[in-house]
Amino acid sequence: MVDLNVIYEDNHIIVVEKMPNIPSQEDKTGDEDMLTIIKKYLKEKYNKPGNVYLGLVHRLDRPTGGVMVFAKTSKAASRLSEQIREKKFEKEYLVIADGKFSEPIGIMEDYLLKNEKTNTSKVVDSNTKNAKFASLKYEVIKYQEDINLSVVKVKLYTGRHHQIRVQFASRNHSITGDQKYGTRGRGKNLALWAYKLSIIHPITKEKMTFEVMPKIEGSWKILEE
Repeated sequence: MVDLNVIYEDNHIIVVEKMPNIPSQEDKTGDEDMLTIIKKYLKEKYNKPGNVYLGLVHRLDRPTGGVMVFAKTSKAASRLSEQIREKKFEKEYLVIADGKFSEPIGIMEDYLLKNEKTNTSKVVDSNTKNAKFASLKYEVIKYQEDINLSVVKVKLYTGRHHQIRVQFASRNHSITGDQKYGTRGRGKNLALWAYKLSIIHPITKEKMTFEVMPKIEGSWKILEE
C-alpha cells in the first residue's frame, strides 16, 4: 500500500498529497488509486466496519501530483461540488515548460476539443462543435537559460481536459515529461504539480488554503538553484 501524506483531516474532509502516476480513482489498469488508498486508511484508522464513504469531488490527471481534497460525508461532497460549479474552488499549479515566455505574466484563452478515442484534447476554432472555452493565468517565476526551461505558476479559471498541457504545448511551451503533447524530457515524470488548493470549508464556511511543493528531485531540481 502507498504511504499516504495527510495534510489535513476533520470529520467532513480529508486533504492529501497525490503522488504522480497514481490514478485519482479506479481505471482500466486496475492499479491502486487514491480513492481506494484513502478508504483503506480511514477504515483502518477508525476501525470502521463495512464500506467507507468517500466522495471524489475533483481529479488530477494520473501523471500529475499535488494537493487533493476528498469529502468524508455526502453533504460535504455536494457542497464542494457546488463550489467547483460556482468557481469558488481555486487550484494553482507549478509547471516546468519549454522555452522562454515573451511575457512573464499573461492569460491563455482557447477553445478545446476532447477526442474520447485518443484521450487527448486540442485547440480548435471557437465555433467548432462541442468545443469548450478554456482560460488560465500564468506567471513565470524562473527562467534557466542554459537548459531553456521556465518554471511557471498557473491559476486555472476553467477545468478542461488536459487544459494546461494542451494550452502550453499549442504555444511551443510543452511541459517537461509530457508524453502526449511534448517532446522534451522523454521518460521523465510530467513536470506538472498541483501545489495549492483553496476551498470554503463545507460546514464551517471558513476559507482554507493548502499547499504542498514537489520533492526537489528529477526535473524539480530546477527549483533549488
